[in-house]
Amino acid sequence: MTVKISNKLNRKESDLIYDFKKNKILLLMLAPVVVFFFINSYLPMVGIYYAFTKFDFNGGLFGSPFVGFDNFKFLFQSGTILKITVNTVLYNLAFIVIGNALQVFVAILLSEMSSRIFAKVSQSIMFLPYFVSYVIVGVLVYNLFNYESGFVNTMLQNFNMDPIDAYSTPGLWKFVLVALYIWKMLGYGTVIYLAAILGIGSEYYEAAKIDGANIFQQIRSITIPLLVPTFIMLFLFSLGSIMRGQFDLFYQVIGSNGLLFDATDIIDTFVFRSLKMNFDIGMGTAAGLYQSVFGFIIIITVNWLIKRNHEEYALF
Repeated sequence: MTVKISNKLNRKESDLIYDFKKNKILLLMLAPVVVFFFINSYLPMVGIYYAFTKFDFNGGLFGSPFVGFDNFKFLFQSGTILKITVNTVLYNLAFIVIGNALQVFVAILLSEMSSRIFAKVSQSIMFLPYFVSYVIVGVLVYNLFNYESGFVNTMLQNFNMDPIDAYSTPGLWKFVLVALYIWKMLGYGTVIYLAAILGIGSEYYEAAKIDGANIFQQIRSITIPLLVPTFIMLFLFSLGSIMRGQFDLFYQVIGSNGLLFDATDIIDTFVFRSLKMNFDIGMGTAAGLYQSVFGFIIIITVNWLIKRNHEEYALF
């Protein structure tokens, strides 16, 4: 029995050496990526220890007093953790689901356009907002919804309608923030789905045309089913950061307007305001760890559910 186990181990070891020798060029090409992620993603994970210390600049990481879970108290004893967690998850779900659905729709429209020049110009125009800073977006939104001189209220007054006090109406900003994010990311996501569509073999469509399928039947039976793996992959990647809101968007557009916090406050903005009043690296790290663990649980759960039904679509 011992001899058999030893033979199996030797065989596996020899196979590993053989694979390494056979693919040594590919492994060497992969080495910079491994080093990059080790230095920038795995090595900094040592900093998780900050979440359990009362950080002291004189003592450093391992010289600071250990306080256990005290740093998590400001999150869970504030009474707002449930609300801001729900806000963060729901906003990100809206960003992911609505954003991906519109990106698929626009990508299909562009792929079916007969004029390549018009399609490329449209694609470039939609891509431009991706490069616009959220600072500029915040300024544009303020000039749109300012009560006294904003574009929206100016137009309403020209039509003898009552102005809207947008910055005192929390419910309105749920739609405004989602619309702004989708507007900014539409072009970027469309490029990814358009590349996936262009990678679909033309023989599928030619066979469908021979069978008499019209353009809508081709989209329903060929394009959309073949886009499902790309959609699921991007969906799973997005879920990894579902607990991390778009801080730049929320902070630059909403700012410190307390009247809107009930509808727009997320974990990132809440923690930022808390740390601005009492700068504490330990509390900031505790909040980040809470977000990471929550996001990890979500992506593992969703990936497991997908794997049960469509194993080929799962990430791992």
